[in-house]
Order: sequence, then structure tokens, then C-alpha cells
Amino acid sequence: MTSPLRNTIIAVAAAAAVAGSSPADAASRIADDQAVRTVVLVHGAFADGSGWRGVYDELTARGYRVAIVQNPLTSFEDDVNATRRILARQEGPSILVGHSYGGSVITEAGTDPNVAGLVYVSALAPDVGESTGDQFAEIPAPKEFVIETGADGFGFVNRELFQAGFAGDTSDPDAAFLRDSQVPINMAIFGTRLTQAAWRSKPSWAVVATQDHAIDPRLLRQQADRIGAEVVEVEASHVPFLTQPLAVADVIDRAARTVSQAATR
Repeated sequence: MTSPLRNTIIAVAAAAAVAGSSPADAASRIADDQAVRTVVLVHGAFADGSGWRGVYDELTARGYRVAIVQNPLTSFEDDVNATRRILARQEGPSILVGHSYGGSVITEAGTDPNVAGLVYVSALAPDVGESTGDQFAEIPAPKEFVIETGADGFGFVNRELFQAGFAGDTSDPDAAFLRDSQVPINMAIFGTRLTQAAWRSKPSWAVVATQDHAIDPRLLRQQADRIGAEVVEVEASHVPFLTQPLAVADVIDRAARTVSQAATR
């Protein structure tokens, strides 16, 4: 995608954001002839794809086909390949969505020609030659977010600090379930350098959770600004897809509608 076209798409998105829409419009079903009707959701570290259920329900109710990647979290290559595997099963162009570390995954995998746009949800967006871990060099993770690495090199979020660092706006029972069902990640992943950066050629949107205590909101804003994303801020912890599924679905919906409109120009 040329820079002028990419800038046009982002400009259209910005205009749509300024114009706004009523709640009824936001939740309306997509047109039968909308060009982008597919969404692929990619989870981050310490979680699995089931956390997307609320977003899935919102989007499918609007007429989208939604697929969810289950990252093994065993290596960066494995996670990128898992995402590409799901993308290959889709018909037509897709909006590719990543949460947290999943932002690194969609940045690498999103150069796929069938990816029409990217949505980063409390997510990182490295550049070519950078790793996920590099993103924290200037703005480290908040003190509430503590990872404990085992002898085998896989990490878990500290049990006592899990809710404060990862899911501060969830109920105590929900936070406990997330804590006790967390998926460990191979910590070597955070040192793997990216070879592609899809945001350099694809239009991007970013959901910034203002109460995120796993990735500092200042870093989320910095990353979103660097990639030229349209930014929507929501009052939520690191898991806005769980606690603010409607807001997250609205951003994804807007991305799909915007790139569809741009494709007809």
C-alpha cells in the first residue's frame, strides 16, 4: 500500500471518529456487500483465545465472520505461524486484531496480502529489528506487573499481584479464574526480533486502556503514535476485551467499515 493511500484510509477513519455515531448505528449489522467482513483475533501472553468471547459475540451479531487464534506461546515463530494458519482459512480480506504481546504477532503476520487493517488492543507494535522486550526500554512495565520465570524458561504472572497488574477492573472471581488458568509463555519470545512490520503498509487502530498496569498507558500511546494509528482510549485495565467488549468491538467494526469504504474509492 502506498503512503498516500494509507494516509487516505487513516484520514477517512479520523473523519468517521469525529463525526461519531449513535449507539444504534455502532451496533448495526454490516451491509451484505461490505468488502471486509472477517476478523481474526490474536490473544497475548498468559492467556488464551477464550477471553475474546464478548468481542466475538458483539462482532458476529453485526454480521462479521470471526476467527480466534490459539497461540501456543512456545516461540515467536510458532505464534506467528498459528496466526498465519488461521488467516489462510479465511475467505476475503480480514481485520487482524492483537492484544498485548499479540500486537507483536500481528505486526509480523499482518503483512499477509489478505490483511486489510490492524487493530492493537493494549498492544505493542515493534518495528523491524526490534523485539517485544525492547519496547519497554524507556517506559518499563508498571510495578504491579511481575513475571516469575521457571527453570524451564517459561513465565507466569505473580499470583499475589495478578489482579492488580493484569485485570484490575474484573471481579475477584473472574480475576482468580484468569490467574489460575493463565498460559505460561516462553520468555525467550520477548527477545525475538521482528523481520516485518505490517503497520508500515497497513492502516492501524489502537485501543489504549487508561488503567493498564501491565503496559504503561504512556507506552501504549507512544506506540500508537509511532505507527500512525487512530487511537481510542477506554477506561479499563490490561484486559479491555473482557471488561469493555462493546468498546473494543466498535473499534474493530470501525476499522472494517473504513477500509471497506476506502477500497471502493
